[in-house]
Formats: sequence, structure tokens, C-alpha cells
Amino acid sequence: MSKIVVIGSGFAGLSAAAYLSAAGHDVHLFEKNSVPGGRARQLKTNNGFVFDMGPSWYWMPDVFERFFKDFGYTVRDFYDLKLLDPSFEVVFANQQILSIPENFSKLCDLFESIEQGSALKLQKFMQEAQYKYETGMENLVYMPGISLTEFADTSLIKGAIRLQVFSSFSKHVRKYFTHPKLIALMEFPVLFLGAMPQDTPALYSLMNYAGLKLGTWYPKGGFGKVVESIMQVAEANGTSFYFDAPVENILVKDKLAYGVTVNGKEFHCDAVLAAADYHHVENNLLAAENRNYKEVYWNKKVFAPSCLIYFVGLSKKIKKIQHHTLFFEEDLFQHSIEIYKDPRWPTNPLFYVCCPSQSDDSVAPEGFENLFLLMPVAAGLEDNEALREKYFNIMIDRLQTHIDEVITEHILYKESYSVNNFITDYHSYKGNAYGLANTLMQTALLKPKIRNKKIRNLFYAGQLTVPGPGVPPSLISGKIAAEQLLKSLKKELHESII
Repeated sequence: MSKIVVIGSGFAGLSAAAYLSAAGHDVHLFEKNSVPGGRARQLKTNNGFVFDMGPSWYWMPDVFERFFKDFGYTVRDFYDLKLLDPSFEVVFANQQILSIPENFSKLCDLFESIEQGSALKLQKFMQEAQYKYETGMENLVYMPGISLTEFADTSLIKGAIRLQVFSSFSKHVRKYFTHPKLIALMEFPVLFLGAMPQDTPALYSLMNYAGLKLGTWYPKGGFGKVVESIMQVAEANGTSFYFDAPVENILVKDKLAYGVTVNGKEFHCDAVLAAADYHHVENNLLAAENRNYKEVYWNKKVFAPSCLIYFVGLSKKIKKIQHHTLFFEEDLFQHSIEIYKDPRWPTNPLFYVCCPSQSDDSVAPEGFENLFLLMPVAAGLEDNEALREKYFNIMIDRLQTHIDEVITEHILYKESYSVNNFITDYHSYKGNAYGLANTLMQTALLKPKIRNKKIRNLFYAGQLTVPGPGVPPSLISGKIAAEQLLKSLKKELHESII
């Protein structure tokens, strides 16, 4: 049995700890913050509000089921899922609203009512997207991205054209649909993948399948319940957790990590799995000669957005609001330009509102409402209270117009979170919220490597390495990194015996 240190308790770190401890190892997870979850932490207020601080879209339920199944459980053993219907609403200019039904047949009818012939086209689009999803989730996404030989599978090579890795997502959508509303609806998921639709591979139409065909779900109690559940799995297998325990450096000798320094004290171990921000681990926890990448490497990378978030508690219920509402009254292309090409605070922002208290009485006091407002912005921007308040007022004004109610006088709780907070709380590179952009040149083998090239027993997990940003990919990242570390330990043991 080896003693293993895991750094960071986001989904990748929790996942890795669960797999490593289930394999019989002595796992110790260190977290700089006072609670688990990383970006998926919860904020609990004195007046009874419970806010998910990060993820709020529960897509790809099969990935969560697969995780728990690996340990002999099902999702139902830990939390209840609610299938949202409608899945979400989209607000366009002049208060034109699209309510997206959970039922795919009804969705086809909706498309047909907007653009003649689009129902059949949507079915064909989804058939392709389903192939990409099933191929990607069964094969590609679980690859460690270490060697080209991983992609030598005959079926993958034959299916490469159908996967459309080298095609533009934007062009792909426009082959099927011409109406601006339908195009915006199909393109919105990739806004959070970290690149403009024009620069995102058409492979990612698999996201449309995940959201529009597999459904949008909600875990009762919020994403904090998912964090708690994965932590329970890790603890049941013997993982020890340490909070308010920032790792200050990784101790290295003879090309091996032999421990970490935490709050000024050394903690020795046989291997390290770093699930904290990859750039932070390299630049702040390792000496220059032990890093995979120099700073110039990171400066050339394309990062996913940061965001401005507001957590708002209201002393009233809202009559006309869904669990998820996208505000797309403005131009998606222009907002994308101001995130990825010409970084600046947006001229006319798109944003998103989540109201989980519409689905869950536990996240707000009785008769009250829990609101989560999120506006994507470029990573690395100047961030101050004046800017935050300016955009809060823009978002609230548009929300009030949509619901036809005044809510500002009913605000009991209000807290903002943006670029500076991501840097402080997560050591996030340039304050990004979602990791590396999923561009062609940052996919699979071209992502930062999961293994340190100079330290044999140091591995990385999280949204800056394979497979990429998002909760399901982070869960998978933890599993991949754990498997690679276990292989390394087995090899070291075999060589020592020989």
C-alpha cells in the first residue's frame, strides 16, 4: 500500500481520491479552502439561502451513473434527480421567448414552427450528434492523451470523418438551420467550452445531444449534494481529508516527489496527484527545472471564459421564471468576440439566470427565491466593484422586464464573484472559470500532459488537462489520472522486485 497525496477537492480531485483509495492505497487529500468542491462549493447564508457557487447544469447523467457504478452504487443511493420540463427558456429581442421542452418530439414541433423543414433536419442533426456522443463517451474521453497509439483503434480511424474533428461547429449548425433563433439555441452550449462556435470542432455537437436529447436534470439539494456524495465514496474507501490546508510546495528528490509542504509542515508520501490549477502547481509548487511547461507555453494557450456571478436572495417568490433562463436579446457573435478575440467587458452582454428554488424548497426559506446570475467574460480582465455593479444593474433590469416584476426592493442577500475571486480562491490562471478552450489545437494529445515529464510519480487532473472543462469531464479526468498513477506505482514495484 502506497501513501498518496491528492491536491485539491474539486470534482477531479474527489474522483481521483475515490479511485485511488478503492485500489487499496492510503490517500490524503489537501484542500486550501474550508469546504470541499472547488468551483462547485456551496455558499450557505445565515438567513437560509444555499447557493451553488459554480456548476448549475446537470448534463450527461450517464457519466455520473458510470462513476458511482464503479464503486457498486447508483446515483439514487445518494441524491434525487429531477428532470426539468421545460429544460430551459431562451429570451430573445422584444421579449420573444422559446421554452425548450424536455420531450424531443415536442422540440421537433417547436423547430418546425420556427423554420419549415427543420424538424426533420433536427432529427438528422441529432443522429450525428448521438454517434459523436456515444463514440466520444465510450472511447475518446477516457483516453489519457499520452501517446498517438491510443488513437490506433480501427473503428475510431474509420469514424474520424463522422466525428468531424476538423470541421467548424458554426458551419455545421448552418448546414441544417438558417433561422437566427435556432442557430443561437444550437450554438449556446459551446460558449462555455471556451471558444467561438466558428473555432470549435463540429465534434462538439455532442453537447446538443447531451442537453436537448438526454435532458437537463437537477440534483435535489444542488451540486453541493453531488460533491458530498463523491466525498462519501472516497471516505468510505479510506481517504483522509484536510481543509484549510494549502499545499505550499511539492518536495522532490532524484526525480521523485516524496512529499508536500502544508501550512509550513512536511507531509511525506509515495506519489502526488495534483488536481489544483495546473499552471499554479507548475509555477508555484515546483522548481523551474521540474515543470512540464514554461510561462510562454501558457501565454499562447486559449482559455475558456471567466464570468461575473451574482448570488441573490429574494424575500418573495417570482411568478414567471423557469429553473434555467438564457437572456439572448443581444448578439451572440459580438459577445463572443469580446470574450475571445478582443477581450473586454461586453458592450451588450448575454447572460444566464438560474432559479433553483423553483425546483427545490431546500435552497431558500419558504416563500423566498434563490437566484444565480452569470455573465461570461474574458479571462484576465480588470475586475472591480464598480464594473460588477454596472453589469448587475444591466442583468437585473432585463430580468425584471422579462418577469414583469420589480425585485430590487426584495433583495435580502447579494454577493458577487468574478475574475479576482477565481484567482484568490482557486489560483485560477487569469481568473478563468472553465479551463482551456476546446479548440482543435487544444484537444486530446494537444492538451497539457496528465503526467509530469520529469517527476515519475507526479500526475495532474482537472479542467486544464484531459479531457477538458465541465463537471463530467472533471470526474473522468480524476479517474484517468488515478489509473495512470496506479500503473506507474505497479511498474515501480515490479522494477524494484526485479
